Amino acid sequence: MELLSLYIKSRSENDVRNLCERMKSELRDLHNGQDGVQLQITGQDQQANSDVKISIRAMLPGFQLLQMSSGVYHAVANAITEHLLVEVEPHLLKDMIRKEYHYQETKDIDSIEKYCEQFLYGEHTETAATSAEARKRRKAKLSAALYEYIERHVTLNLDGYTRFRLGEYMEELREIVEYAIDEYTMEQQYQEFISLLKYFVYIQEAKVPVAHLIHKGGHEFDILNELMQPINPADFESTLTMEHLEKDMNFEDMIVSTLITVSPASIFIHTREPDLSIIKTIRQIFEDRTQVCSSCRICHHWLGERIKQDGL
Repeated sequence: MELLSLYIKSRSENDVRNLCERMKSELRDLHNGQDGVQLQITGQDQQANSDVKISIRAMLPGFQLLQMSSGVYHAVANAITEHLLVEVEPHLLKDMIRKEYHYQETKDIDSIEKYCEQFLYGEHTETAATSAEARKRRKAKLSAALYEYIERHVTLNLDGYTRFRLGEYMEELREIVEYAIDEYTMEQQYQEFISLLKYFVYIQEAKVPVAHLIHKGGHEFDILNELMQPINPADFESTLTMEHLEKDMNFEDMIVSTLITVSPASIFIHTREPDLSIIKTIRQIFEDRTQVCSSCRICHHWLGERIKQDGL
């Protein structure tokens, strides 16, 4: 007795196998295991995008329809949902990026996909908990919708069902893609502007031999010369003003503007937070002119009191 005919488009030779393994695993958790249910695959071959039918069959007389069908539907719905999130979702995202937002270059699509993955799967520590909760919520909603459908229908075309019956889910993915494109666009603009600043630094002659950038913590910086005296950017002429910088970026405390104006041959960055974004930006712009340290004599002199206060 056939409980459900599931039609899917196999995108790789592992697609169908992975889905069947998920279904077997879910069915194994039922009270009577898999004794009363059998999976039968037809139409599978080694070519990508082949159409495959998976039949979920009740084996009589061991299978008791009234008592066991609900559990089987729940198990199959959970397995299909996991398949959607793991196997199908990346393809849906790629299709949206390419077809709806008209990105064709592989490097653009790959970069936008990475932003989507960060938002959806929480690759960064600060977003991991939120993304895990969001995934749990999406999985619960998808599984409930699938259960309701397969309880009432004996046939499920997964591609058609996903695109035409999961409107809320698809819209959520669309919002993720839009957010990812925004982030990607801003990153591109940022990198273009960084390149402009790097070029400006490259063609500009050094005006002082050394600058010591003292990072006291947070947004507090001092810029000192080789004699450890404060540098006043007003003493230097520059064709690049803060107005030019603010047009494209918001640099913290005018540090980048000051360093570009002063144009040191070497910049020693004394900090306890070398991974701070502004530190990375300075190193990116000035490249091999920069050197970061956290334990030299100057660090101990200028940052030692803060370390003691912090209990380090």
